[in-house]
Amino acid sequence: MSEIVSSADFQSKVLDCDQPVLVDFFATWCGPCKMIAPTLEEVAAEVEGRAKVCKVDIDQSRDVAARYGVMSVPTLIVFEGGQPARQVVGVQSKQALLSLLG
Repeated sequence: MSEIVSSADFQSKVLDCDQPVLVDFFATWCGPCKMIAPTLEEVAAEVEGRAKVCKVDIDQSRDVAARYGVMSVPTLIVFEGGQPARQVVGVQSKQALLSLLG
């Protein structure tokens, strides 16, 4: 299951993680974000144990969104070793999300 991460725990839950982390930058008012949510849950279940899926609410954690240049939602960024490795914007298929994680 994906986990909502805030500004306060972004460092420990994403940047310090020893696995790849797919972060969904989303907003509660965003239609496409709602559309991709079930797909993200499927991906989270499929990669459990080898990668993580987290969500960052851009309205609650504006500083994190700004730090990574998030201008549109959903923006999905894979972090590896504490650094952004790959990024896509918009609704993606399950296969595309799995490909992002390698």
